Amino acid sequence: MLDESLLDDPEALARADYRGLLRGAAEAGARIRTAARHAAEAGVGDLKPDGRPRAVLIAGPGAAATHAADLLGTLAGGGSPVTRLAPTGVASASGALRWELPGWTGSVDLLLIATPDGTEPSLALLADQAYRRGCTVVAVAPAGTPLAEAVEGAHGLFVPMATAPYDHGEPLAGSAPGVFWALVTPLLALLDRVGLVTAAPDALHAAADRLDHIAERCGPAIAAYSNPAKTLAAELTDALPLIWTEGLAAGPAGRRFAAGLAELSGIPALVAELPEALAAHNALLAGPLAASADPGDFFRDRVEEPPALHARVVLLRDRPLSELTAAPAARDLALSHETPISELESEPGGEIETLAELIAVTDFAAVYLSLASRA
Repeated sequence: MLDESLLDDPEALARADYRGLLRGAAEAGARIRTAARHAAEAGVGDLKPDGRPRAVLIAGPGAAATHAADLLGTLAGGGSPVTRLAPTGVASASGALRWELPGWTGSVDLLLIATPDGTEPSLALLADQAYRRGCTVVAVAPAGTPLAEAVEGAHGLFVPMATAPYDHGEPLAGSAPGVFWALVTPLLALLDRVGLVTAAPDALHAAADRLDHIAERCGPAIAAYSNPAKTLAAELTDALPLIWTEGLAAGPAGRRFAAGLAELSGIPALVAELPEALAAHNALLAGPLAASADPGDFFRDRVEEPPALHARVVLLRDRPLSELTAAPAARDLALSHETPISELESEPGGEIETLAELIAVTDFAAVYLSLASRA
């Protein structure tokens, strides 16, 4: 159950936020600026690439690498395939995870390593394996870790991660907003230099400014009635979110939101892109999870028994209303099944700006939902 009164109590939110998730979300813009400076000091801007890599491989633990690969692959488009190297192992502990390069990896490929830990032995071995195959290695991790030494030994490029005192080496750290931007920003700067994405320093600073603006709108001191993140968190109480995305930037934001809800709040969510989502989730809206369904009878104990779970559509868009859009059809489908719908649409701007806005609002919402439901 969500304690909605907690959403408008900044002091109570601060006490519940022992992992510093709200602070990380509020300082995301500052983290981008620091990470961009670290990338520049590491020499990313001085690189003179021979051309685009044949393939970009991304390795790292958990949500951090997953979301980074999703974002970079979306922005890169068809320039070069971006593939995340999924780990294997018997547990999620850093010492148990194993990464392997594909057999075809060679000198025309680029290996990116992104981790908020840096103590994973297999990532150090992966950097050495890439060096022996002639593959270029770039890593973002905390300074002074074994991975930093391994990358330098492999003649790769190491960028110190922009850390904060409240960062923790917990499995959930990869879903923390600050950690995400600290890892992905240097990789954006690198791929801009390579020519795969458009992420010039001005674009990164514009994204940081947009994140500062969202932090002002969605911060814990802003009341729920005028705070889009708190409003969304309250709307998702006792709901199964069906996250429908439309537009280039909305896809990674929606998938990150679904993963954050599961990892931080323990709430399952389904995500799909429009217009395919209309067919993929039509049966869900018409089934027992529909808002019009009545899974509980009249004699259900309203105090002892939890309320029934109903679907709620969350529409994330980064397209202007004047362009071709499936949003009206999405609203009509939800309305026909009496399913409530929440909508978030980014303000006009560059790709990274609009993506940053959607990610920021949904990150705040996932954090608020986590704090208010666990208090």
